Amino acid sequence: MRALIIDDEPLSLDYFQRLLREQPGVELAGKFTDPHKALAAAGEVQPDVVFLDIEMPEISGIELAKAIQQRAPQAKIVFVTAYREYAVQAFELNATDYLLKPIRKDRLEKTLERLRLDQTQNTAPPKPQDRIGQVCCFSSLQFRLEGSGKLIEAKWRTARTKELFALLLHHRRKPIRKDYILELIWPDTDPAKSVAQLYSTIYQIRKLADKIGLPLAIHNQANSYIMELQGIPIDAENWESDLLALSPLSQATLNQHLEVLDRYSGDYLGEEDYLWAEGERERLRALWLHQASAIGAFLKDNGQPTAALALYRTIQERHPYMEDTHFMLMQLYASLGARNKVTACYEKLVKMVREEYETEPSAQIQTWYENWQRQTIRN
Repeated sequence: MRALIIDDEPLSLDYFQRLLREQPGVELAGKFTDPHKALAAAGEVQPDVVFLDIEMPEISGIELAKAIQQRAPQAKIVFVTAYREYAVQAFELNATDYLLKPIRKDRLEKTLERLRLDQTQNTAPPKPQDRIGQVCCFSSLQFRLEGSGKLIEAKWRTARTKELFALLLHHRRKPIRKDYILELIWPDTDPAKSVAQLYSTIYQIRKLADKIGLPLAIHNQANSYIMELQGIPIDAENWESDLLALSPLSQATLNQHLEVLDRYSGDYLGEEDYLWAEGERERLRALWLHQASAIGAFLKDNGQPTAALALYRTIQERHPYMEDTHFMLMQLYASLGARNKVTACYEKLVKMVREEYETEPSAQIQTWYENWQRQTIRN
């Protein structure tokens, strides 16, 4: 493991050099007090790790780290600082770790152990079947493996880590302001602490993405973040595109319409119950309902009442307070001669509208039901 150490204090450099020499497998490729010489060396040496003091006189360690990452993108950055609060900025740059001065030998050994583990994982042969092939947002936030299609659940460090990922995903390809994120995810937290938690959580998301094989990039733009999935599809996005691309509904295209409809496996992030996702959740629900109703009516009008009945039952489960759905089920049960089902369905409708709307079923439905009862008695 090739290492560079950069610190404007010569005594700190010498002390750190002695610590590194005691560690097996670490080659010190250079030590610098001059940040410009250090930057040039990073481009030439291409180190595996750079230990970098944050408080530099000519250029801040944060700015120098950004420049080093451009010259040596594979280099891991480990910040060295006498002030714990600088760790927040370290995580912002996706630093591997940070060390507090004075550096303890046991703490350095833990950092090197983490670096060796990352190095081993990065040099291991890639496993295509372990790469994420799709992000799933219907019902709950999950990931589908490429090749096998198997669903896996990521082990989120905290519930807020998961929610922040979902929020960035929701706003993908668009900047989302940090103050807006803080208001949503950490509304009751002290501002200074919430900023630190935000940066730490971004870091945790990046680490998790690396672990599960999800190629994403989270860019820091001024006071905003923007996340890109780098080509990984999202089930809800693909579903809507395929839905809008369908040919007009006919007997020839019926199976295509049903296949797309079936892919809606639950409301958008429905199990997560994030309030900020409610608008998108309702929009996609409305698209599904429009499509399901159109297919149900087509099946009914084309002599397939049993198939229509199954579909309208699903509509009723997902949208239980729609009077029209109850009425359609009543008509379908009547066409199939299921008298008890018609009565049960009507009674369920009466109970629903009284409890939810404090009213009675529409005059049209009441008239239809009364006429059906009279005809049933005559028969």
